[in-house]
Amino acid sequence: MKKLAISAFCPCYNDAGSIASMVVLMDKVVRSITDDYELLVIDDGSTDTSRLILRELEAKYPKLRLIFHEKNKGYGGALQAGFYAAKKEFIFYTDGDFQYDITELPKLAALMRDGVDVVNGYKICRSDPMNRIVIGFLYQHFMKALFQFKIRDVDCDFRLMRRKVFDNLNLKYKSGVVCVEMIRKMQDRGVVFDEVPVSHYHRVYGRSQFFNFRRVFQVGRDLLILWWDLVVMRRG
Repeated sequence: MKKLAISAFCPCYNDAGSIASMVVLMDKVVRSITDDYELLVIDDGSTDTSRLILRELEAKYPKLRLIFHEKNKGYGGALQAGFYAAKKEFIFYTDGDFQYDITELPKLAALMRDGVDVVNGYKICRSDPMNRIVIGFLYQHFMKALFQFKIRDVDCDFRLMRRKVFDNLNLKYKSGVVCVEMIRKMQDRGVVFDEVPVSHYHRVYGRSQFFNFRRVFQVGRDLLILWWDLVVMRRG
């Protein structure tokens, strides 16, 4: 396997309790794969001490680049900032809350080869409260049926991708719907996927921003609009 040039990033929103550990560990893991890399953290309008911590980290880690949103743009907005700011040939991203094990990145890198554009993780077993496990199970199967996904886990935010797949990929959703939009648009463009099982753990800090009525309503509405545009009307 040739060495990969990697832009590795994670979004951050009020993750003061975990973001320093994430940056330190991400630097160590990516450096074990390649010396041609950069780290990005997209702070999406944090109101805790995340930014102070990130500024201190920036002084210690020369490979670290920070992007600050003055206002919260949503999970999709943070991901889009990372995708389009990345400079290396490959992009890796995951969340900053340690629900995925960053040390499993080499498993993705080992499958990135000629002819593969995206290596997508899928959760071996979801480690969440029972209500979220049930909702996640139903969501996965509903999304797979609705959008005809060929991959197992559209909701697994542990991915290694070629940067070129974003060259003509216009993402517009700022919520968590962006992952459904991204994978479906990639699939429609003939992007080649491979998959690998990855671990999933309980959140170590903070709480999910998704589970409130307003966000659930917004996501449901956005998914219906997205389904109409991409599946029914085929407006990609």
